Amino acid sequence: MSHTKQYELIIERAKDMRIIQMEEDLLSIMMDLESADETFHVRWDDLLAADDFNFVHDVCGIRNHIVRDNFPSHDFGYFVPRFAGDRT
Repeated sequence: MSHTKQYELIIERAKDMRIIQMEEDLLSIMMDLESADETFHVRWDDLLAADDFNFVHDVCGIRNHIVRDNFPSHDFGYFVPRFAGDRT
């Protein structure tokens, strides 16, 4: 599955859970997810299969800790997603 499709599924689930508002800029959210992927190699399939608690932790953590000065951003402060993959 393409990363873009995974991002769309994550956004849809986050909307269903009401952790992302309908009026939020979807392009900005996708850019945040892409930045997180480049930095942490996020295991998106595992995140999509996660329980609500762990899903919210990673999605909200990415959105709340990213520093959007550049794209892609590699600055998430001290936040590391639970579903971060290998950095190799």
